[in-house]
Amino acid sequence: MNSQKIICLNFNEIRRRSIKVWLGIPQDKYDWRPDAGAMSCIETIRHVIESQYIYQQIVINRGDPGAFITPWQDKPYMSIEEEIAFAAPHHAAFIEVISGFSEKQLEEIEIVRSKANLRRKLGNYLQRIAYHEAIHTGQLLSYLRTMNIDRPQIWD
Repeated sequence: MNSQKIICLNFNEIRRRSIKVWLGIPQDKYDWRPDAGAMSCIETIRHVIESQYIYQQIVINRGDPGAFITPWQDKPYMSIEEEIAFAAPHHAAFIEVISGFSEKQLEEIEIVRSKANLRRKLGNYLQRIAYHEAIHTGQLLSYLRTMNIDRPQIWD
């Protein structure tokens, strides 16, 4: 298996496990947050799925996302099931973009984020994107633990 296939597998595995966690959040807890400064459960989910779309624009444009409006802009929060369904084609499009890169491109293309003063090789940058979602999945598991709600089994 080459790097590109491993990266895609990683993104799909993280999303599969994220969805298990997301679906474990009871509807009456969507707006729960541990403190006033934290994102709520539903805000965290929206943040993750919308961020992946933004990251896709960054990857396509090699750093500068350009002027665009995300499909979530001004969209009211939905049920978690509806959020997942709405995000699914965008996640598939992101995986398709990644699938189009060669091993050489993963090693040679640079993503330059001038505003953040970052410069990363594409393969490295993609792994950091995956890490973002994984961290928020752990955050939501912690939320569930704090709310004393059974946590879904994600270690299969």
